[in-house]
Amino acid sequence: MTRVLILGGARSGKSAYAERIAGMSGKAVVYIATAAAGDSEMAARVAEHRRRRDACWTTVEEPLALGKAIERHCRPGTVVLVDCLTVWLSNLLFSDGTEYPDVGRVEPPPAFGLQRERLLRAVAQAQGELVLVSNEVGLGIVPLGAASRWFVDEAGRLNQALAAVCDQVVFVAAGLPMALKGGPC
Repeated sequence: MTRVLILGGARSGKSAYAERIAGMSGKAVVYIATAAAGDSEMAARVAEHRRRRDACWTTVEEPLALGKAIERHCRPGTVVLVDCLTVWLSNLLFSDGTEYPDVGRVEPPPAFGLQRERLLRAVAQAQGELVLVSNEVGLGIVPLGAASRWFVDEAGRLNQALAAVCDQVVFVAAGLPMALKGGPC
């Protein structure tokens, strides 16, 4: 059983790298997609990801209950690929329709803590191979707006927590993987 966390910026090649790892495993692949096509730009992104996927893979669309989906599908002989954790985090933040202020404290929806904890537990207890894709959003400037700052902070905390329980952590930049934990890429 191997748990791999793949980090990178937007259009860094992290998803394509994760798909190569899953495809080269020779095992059944379950692709858990967290994105929902809420507008035409996101619909185009989702369509591109669908086009790239191997037709033999099973796709599960799960925008919120990610830990439960991992628990259900991550079994010996299977590779579960989750793309992407930061989209999932954004889904959770806006799941109850709250509009957040530009300044002040952001209180995440009640589901946030429960779903985050269930995800971390599912990853730590995964029975099959697991490949997680997440954006590294903390390399730039501090963003404007309380919700944006909360998102960057929580994405960083989530990535750290997952890196602690994953066997391998890889950073992808310009399509090139760099091992951060667990050996060569």
